[in-house]
Parts: sequence; structure tokens; C-alpha cells
Amino acid sequence: MDLSNKELVEKLVKACSRRDRSAQQQLYQKLYSPMMGVCYRYARNQEEAKDLLQDGFIKIFDKIDRFNFKGSLEGWVRRIMVNHAIDHYRKNKNKFSMSETLVEAENIPADEEGENWAKQVQAKTLLAFVQQLSPVYRTVFNLYVLDDYSHAEIADELGISEGTSKSNLAKAKQNLRNMILEYKRNEEK
Repeated sequence: MDLSNKELVEKLVKACSRRDRSAQQQLYQKLYSPMMGVCYRYARNQEEAKDLLQDGFIKIFDKIDRFNFKGSLEGWVRRIMVNHAIDHYRKNKNKFSMSETLVEAENIPADEEGENWAKQVQAKTLLAFVQQLSPVYRTVFNLYVLDDYSHAEIADELGISEGTSKSNLAKAKQNLRNMILEYKRNEEK
């Protein structure tokens, strides 16, 4: 199924709005992989990512009649998944420590010295390192670097200041850089 074909998308959305199980299954199968990647970036582990994905698709099917066809369906679904992950973070942030799909290294900007340390490892390894960040750092990192949120939007979504968002991003990037450098040193031994 080609989600760039507006006629097919319109038929699919209308069928999903009518709770047509076959249409819902088609949409789920088409977007499972990219949305699992989104959920995995925000989750602590694969099981939590699967739970986020399932709950996210329930929200999508409940709200699909609100899709206005002004942007891509995949972009609309992605936004709901990200917002769902943020809601999950907010509900559970007291459980998380306040200390410290696939991530593409090209999305991570170079540091102040112009070094793009993220390109030194494979995407799978980088994703594993992102998963090791604290929930706070991981969430800010994902929102800013991968989902193109501004620090003002992150602050609003997470109920923190813009300065805290910037600080958490800097610390997340520093922690990732340290993990990658350590990984490279061990690889060379």
C-alpha cells in the first residue's frame, strides 16, 4: 500500500473511521516498523516500546476521523505516537531517576568542535547507547534531535524550562559521546 496515494489514503482513513478491522490491520502493518522505531526511542526496553505502540495505535484508531488530509498520514500518526510517548513519560516520571527506531547518526548534529562523533558507530549501536540514557535525557534528545521539537516546545511538553531542556540535551549528547569513545577504545584493543 502506497501512503503517498491520496485516494488510497482517503479510502483507508474512511474505512478505519468506520472501524473496519481489515483497514485497521492494513494501516497497522504498513506503519508498524517506523512507529515501533519511534516508540523504541522513547521506551526503556522492547516490551515497553511494544506497549507504547499498541496503546498508540488504539489512540490513532479512536482519533482517525480527525485526520484532515492536509499533511501525510504517516506524519500525523508519528505525531500521535510521539505525544503518546511523552504522555507516558509524564505519567511515569516519578518512577524514573532524575539523574542522568532507528537512530540515524546523520540526524545528530556535530558538537562545538565540529566533530560528528555519532557517525563513528553503526545505527544499531547508537540506538543501544540512546537506550542507556536516563529517561529524562533520552526524551529530550529524541524530541530535539530526531523529532525536530524546539527547546520551547520540549519545555512546554515536559513541564520544564527551556534552560533545563538545553542542559539535558547537552548532557545527553556528552553521555553519548563518552559511550561512543569508550566503545571505540574497546574496539581498538
